[in-house]
Amino acid sequence: MDSNSVSPMPELAPIAEFDKSPPSPPNEEVPMDDLPPPPVTISQAEGKKLKVQRTRSYESDDQSRGACQWCEYALVITLATILLIGVSALTIFWVFYYHDGYSWADGSPERQFNLHPTLMVAGFITFSGFSVLLYRICRCFRRIYVKLLHAIFHALAFPCIVIGFLAVFDYHNKTGINNFYSLHSWIGLVAMGLFGIQYAVGFFSFLLLMICSKGTAGFRASLVPVHAAFGILTFVLGAAACLTGLTEKAIFHIGAERYSTLVDEAVIINTIGVVIIAILAVVMYILSRDEFRKQTREHIRASVDL
Repeated sequence: MDSNSVSPMPELAPIAEFDKSPPSPPNEEVPMDDLPPPPVTISQAEGKKLKVQRTRSYESDDQSRGACQWCEYALVITLATILLIGVSALTIFWVFYYHDGYSWADGSPERQFNLHPTLMVAGFITFSGFSVLLYRICRCFRRIYVKLLHAIFHALAFPCIVIGFLAVFDYHNKTGINNFYSLHSWIGLVAMGLFGIQYAVGFFSFLLLMICSKGTAGFRASLVPVHAAFGILTFVLGAAACLTGLTEKAIFHIGAERYSTLVDEAVIINTIGVVIIAILAVVMYILSRDEFRKQTREHIRASVDL
């Protein structure tokens, strides 16, 4: 064969059917924003540095509160404030107008006794009532400040109750009247005992234990519902003691016959009792409404110590 001659090209094999697919389009790049974040791997050493912090912020849900709820809240809080202050003012007026005021060492046992109803109403009703309602009134305060105000109002009620008890105890000894024989005195003793226990437990657990807040957080949280329940019970018993004491004073001082004719002093005494009952109703209504409670929101935050 001649070296200059060109050999014929071999015949190509027929293309298979599966090879007749159209050419594939160029690869499309997927935006990085659409991709899920890569998994984060934390080593054991870094895991020890990871701290999960659980913070609790006490924020009132004011934006979701409607106009009707705001009006209801303002109305009942204002009504409770007027009644709590008014009952003490009315008691002072009754004592000055009908019983010549107060004294202790001027030789007038009757005027010394007048300290008893005034201070007991102030301690068990006015100061204790404000102390109970502080968690509904001071919605914009930090919780630690509300606790301090709660303790201050109880601190104001404590000497009122003690001095009021000493006044009537000394009055009975001077006039030869037996002590602790009536239902009024029994209810008053129970109320004073619960008040003293509540004050001691509250001061120890919610103020002194705040020094080690992290270590005692669980104990203090478990004590809150017990403290609140016995606080309401003490308030109710104090109101019952005041009501029975007013009835005793009306019968012993005015007399059953004159009291039944509803003289002017009897009207004042009955009015004080009705105001105390109204305070109980308003306070219980406020405490029963979850809408008046300061809402708590819990936030979980993770921080890494580098």
